[in-house]
Amino acid sequence: MTLSLRPWILAASVLSFSAYAEPGENTYKQVCAACHASGVLNAPKFGDKAMWAPLIAEGQPTLTAHAYVGVRGMPPKGGNPNLTVEGFSDAVAYMANKAGGNWKTPDAKTLAAINKEIESRKASLNKKP
Repeated sequence: MTLSLRPWILAASVLSFSAYAEPGENTYKQVCAACHASGVLNAPKFGDKAMWAPLIAEGQPTLTAHAYVGVRGMPPKGGNPNLTVEGFSDAVAYMANKAGGNWKTPDAKTLAAINKEIESRKASLNKKP
């Protein structure tokens, strides 16, 4: 009987570790780390305060919205079309905070500002010269 419990104990311990992850940490590990861990295509490296400082200075709604739509070498939603604005925002806040930012998990007001900036960014990208 002891042997049959081992898979359940392992599964429970893995699930409990996920429950203690900071908001955005799991999304960072599953999506963002592919580029931000090593700086692929000049992506700001995770925890690099010098690279992140000017981005953090843009402000949470602006940086999050531009990254969500796609900016510089980064594809929209970090390449994961299934990411919600909320999940993506948590991951950006997590990365910014690990590089010296002091961002909170976006509340309704911040999410509204992010969504407004997303629409503005999309409109400016769709304008034909």
